[in-house]
Amino acid sequence: MGNNAITDGTKAKSIAAKILESHLVKGKMIPGEEIAISIDQTLTQDTTGTMVYLEFEALGLPRVRTKRSVAYVDHNTLQTGFENADDHRFIQTAAAKYGVYFSRPGNGICHQVHLERFTIPGQTLLGSDSHTPTAGAMGMIAIGAGGMDVAVAMGGGPYYLNMPKIVNVRLKGRLQPWVSAKDIILELLSRLSVKGGVGKIFEYSGEGVKSLSVPERATITNMGAELGATTSLFPSDEVTREFLRAQGREVDWHPLAADEGAVYDEVIEIDLTELEPLVACPHSPDKVVKVRELPQTKVDQVCIGSCTNSSAADLLKVAEILKGKTIPADVSLVIAPGSRQVLTMLAEQGALAEMIKAGARILECACGPCIGMGQAPATGAVSLRTFNRNFYGRSGTTSAQVYLCSPEVAAVSALHGQITDPRCHEPIQVTVPEKMPVNDNMIMAPAPAEEAEKLEVIKGPNIKSFLQNKALPATLEGSVLLVMENNITTDHIMPSPAKLLPLRSNIPALADYCLTPVDPNFPARAKERKGGFLVAGENYGQGSSREHAALAPLYLGIKGVIALSFARIHKANLLNAGILALTFLDKADYDRISRDDELLLENLHEQIAADDTLVVRNKTKGYSFQVKLEASPRQIQVLLAGGLLAYTKAQAEKRAE
Repeated sequence: MGNNAITDGTKAKSIAAKILESHLVKGKMIPGEEIAISIDQTLTQDTTGTMVYLEFEALGLPRVRTKRSVAYVDHNTLQTGFENADDHRFIQTAAAKYGVYFSRPGNGICHQVHLERFTIPGQTLLGSDSHTPTAGAMGMIAIGAGGMDVAVAMGGGPYYLNMPKIVNVRLKGRLQPWVSAKDIILELLSRLSVKGGVGKIFEYSGEGVKSLSVPERATITNMGAELGATTSLFPSDEVTREFLRAQGREVDWHPLAADEGAVYDEVIEIDLTELEPLVACPHSPDKVVKVRELPQTKVDQVCIGSCTNSSAADLLKVAEILKGKTIPADVSLVIAPGSRQVLTMLAEQGALAEMIKAGARILECACGPCIGMGQAPATGAVSLRTFNRNFYGRSGTTSAQVYLCSPEVAAVSALHGQITDPRCHEPIQVTVPEKMPVNDNMIMAPAPAEEAEKLEVIKGPNIKSFLQNKALPATLEGSVLLVMENNITTDHIMPSPAKLLPLRSNIPALADYCLTPVDPNFPARAKERKGGFLVAGENYGQGSSREHAALAPLYLGIKGVIALSFARIHKANLLNAGILALTFLDKADYDRISRDDELLLENLHEQIAADDTLVVRNKTKGYSFQVKLEASPRQIQVLLAGGLLAYTKAQAEKRAE
């Protein structure tokens, strides 16, 4: 169905189809076909940004060619050594030189600030963070990607992706008191699972949309990443206009809606009146239950914030719930406002004082505990969080039990000392100011082009050059170093607790921790064997966009990953690094393979040229099996060249000739 609506210009179109069509550079908008779109804006954050700017530097381009590129420092803000501060200085100097706006540490979380200050309906945004789709709350096609893809887009290159199916999520009715936008996306996760959105765009419509503010819509588009979706988006309507007016940016608004009778590939209906408070149980965002059905669960820690739930409206509600009360002594409550603008508003409204008086600890405007940067729970503790991910060990404490919920559930539960259905309280109402306290003095404009040539990009000793693969050889041989289960996340592949985040610009050092949550001996074994192959089940690489989960295995000599299926961004990162991403044709072959089996792929170039099905020889067990290389002709050339950097530079040289 979606094909007809897209390819036939006479038929009614969805919002997603309209934006993609207006930005289409190559390909046909048929689900599954590779397309290329032009990118208007890019964003980076510090844990991925160091690699992006090293990659942009390696491309040899003097200046970005986007309408707007912004670099944020929001993840790696805890400075216990020189490494993080050096990364921040490197990004700041690179941004000034290359034409990128720089949001200083303390200014806020990239997605919250971008929503406030830069998101424009109808444009495209590519970000080196998996939660970039947050900007879809205002009718933007916003996609998370690996750093190399973002670097190429910064240089004016298109972004390639397989045309997603477009799914219409129709919202009926209105949310009941104490039910929130977080419950809408948790409901969708409970229905579809963490892989239910792979290869799809979720477009929201219906009467229920009108009752949702932009921050509420942003909660939904942000956490749509946990579905594995390419992106999610809402229409640009009067609610959008009101938000932009409060930001002093009404000039950026224009209406954007689906045509009457627009055709979609799938339709999902959610009756908002039937929803109730929900919670995601450890250790996956799709393990969703109704709060009232959860067994009595004592909480030790409550964390409120993250790019999912740290808006002005979210925290005003929290302040109202806490007003005049005190958090029990055996509960730790921490709150991180999403931006300096939100923090300023809370202070001006008196809400900040109410939270502090109740016993909350106020963190800086940054990602903080969401990415394991501080506030690790106690041994065996239950931590209730308003975040988007509760993967095993992500909090920094492997024995902790992390639950996900709305700010309302979190605040009420903090007061009760156990996970509590907030409907036991009288409903509350809060009013967000009509005009927010806008102050962009911590966003630094880049140097003018004529001055940029003289600027120095400063690199500290922990910042290592971008790691580049070699051209794909005709034969690959090596042992199976690990056999893994389903839903292995990028936190498994390249863990990032507070002690490791400072190594994000140093792949050789970071590689010593690659896949250690799965097998502590993996890095040593990979080095001893001089690399080899990884084998995994379904949805390998779900979670963060961090390309370090491809670059660290590359450093350790990984030649290919064979899985039952891949998460979208991680698969692209593997191919961009020049690593084979192969899928089993028969699950029985996955069940049959063992660690230490010796694998052989011969005549690779001929096999790839002939078909997308390759033959792998298991020398140890004396049999062969088939795998599929699901890659476009362009991605095949990227693989053969040894990665996207080598391919892009070669293409640029051809154009120059």
